[in-house]
Amino acid sequence: MAAMLKTSKRVDWVIIVLYLTLVTMGWFSIFSATYEPNTTDFTRFAHSYVKQIIWIGLALTLALLAVQIDTKFYSVFSFYIYGLAMLLLVIVLFVGTKVNGARSWFELGGFRLQPAEFAKLGTTLAIARILSGYGVNLRSRQTILKLLAIVVVPFLLIIKQNDTGSALVYASFLLVFYREGMPGEFLLIGTSLIILFISVLLSSLLYVEIGVLIFVLLIFFIIQRDLRTLLIATSIITLLIALVWAASYFTKLNWALENIIAICSIVSILAFWIWAFRRRLRYIYFLLFFAFSAISFSYSVNYFFQNMLGTHQQNRINVLLGIETDPRGIGYNVHQSKVAIGSGGLSGKGFLEGTQNKGSFVPEQSTDFIFCTIGEEWGFIGSTFVLLVFGAFIARTIQLAERQRSTFSRVYGYSVASIIFFHLFVNIGMTIGLMPVIGIPLPFFSYGGSSLIAFTILVFIFIRLDTSRDEIL
Repeated sequence: MAAMLKTSKRVDWVIIVLYLTLVTMGWFSIFSATYEPNTTDFTRFAHSYVKQIIWIGLALTLALLAVQIDTKFYSVFSFYIYGLAMLLLVIVLFVGTKVNGARSWFELGGFRLQPAEFAKLGTTLAIARILSGYGVNLRSRQTILKLLAIVVVPFLLIIKQNDTGSALVYASFLLVFYREGMPGEFLLIGTSLIILFISVLLSSLLYVEIGVLIFVLLIFFIIQRDLRTLLIATSIITLLIALVWAASYFTKLNWALENIIAICSIVSILAFWIWAFRRRLRYIYFLLFFAFSAISFSYSVNYFFQNMLGTHQQNRINVLLGIETDPRGIGYNVHQSKVAIGSGGLSGKGFLEGTQNKGSFVPEQSTDFIFCTIGEEWGFIGSTFVLLVFGAFIARTIQLAERQRSTFSRVYGYSVASIIFFHLFVNIGMTIGLMPVIGIPLPFFSYGGSSLIAFTILVFIFIRLDTSRDEIL
């Protein structure tokens, strides 16, 4: 009893109030999105808003349990929790129920459980455990490989379930790694790959390859300030491309020009790598590695896009990038979503007065597109208030993470903030047409027990860790 009183005194009530505010606003949004005047009945379990009350009650019960467990439990059993989460991801591939094309749900009577939501918790604990180890250095190849394995396993298993949205959440851990000392070059490479992916889809592989070569040569000149070497390098690459093209033409192989440039570029990069090694120009290594990665990645974009993504995912990306315009087809969701949010104006139409949502013009309006209800009924002012509460919640989480004496607790706190930020950014981005529709819930708002419970446990474990912020786990 004394231990419980001590714990309650050290609990951060600010973050709990913010959490309860978000959950409350989320429930009212679900109620409004599914409200039907003639069928409202809080005793009927079939209604989404009644089910969500039950999920909220269960989530709060588990939250109370999470803050009573000894903090060392989370550190000691982190890998076991991660292993259990991965096992569930494997099992659901064989016995799971397919919903909206994704086999990622366990069906238990009238309930559905999505293990992908809980896999984020297991991955967060495992990452915190690895980074809190003695002598861990994020510039070490061994540490990077361990972290990569921890993240890639659930990513691939969830991709196999055809749930791209849940899989992409694991990119949020890059922010955690950067905070803990990962070289900034990795973030630069990640950003560059995104730009290359979009560039290949919007233009052509040929132009992107030429652009990469020009960019690398330009950066080389800025760093080295050696015009003679720059001209020699440009001449060698150009001559090599011309020779391979001529050989292809006269032998009637008729290779595509982008294939020729890719082959010649990689050969040239290897040659310049040897040149840089002999002169011990270590800063050139990264530039050459970037060039190799960029060209190799660009060359694989079309294959990945055509063979790894589903048709609906390809269409959504094409609509987002403006390659296709289809407001009545694949772009219907986003089009109606923007209409609903825009119709809310400054102060909104009022609670339960959203005509776009009531007319069921917006699909998935109580789940992935719940922000449409907020925008239409609460308007710009209400939407801004919701974003401010989310911002305060994330900022408070980071503030608490920074005051932790234990690396385990700090890493865990940053992981919580990064995951919630990623969900918030992508979900709202897709409802206003800035991100592709990939099916990702808005934390504490979207209808569903798995998401709410997983986020609640994720948050309250950190609240429990914060009560022992002066200890080293």
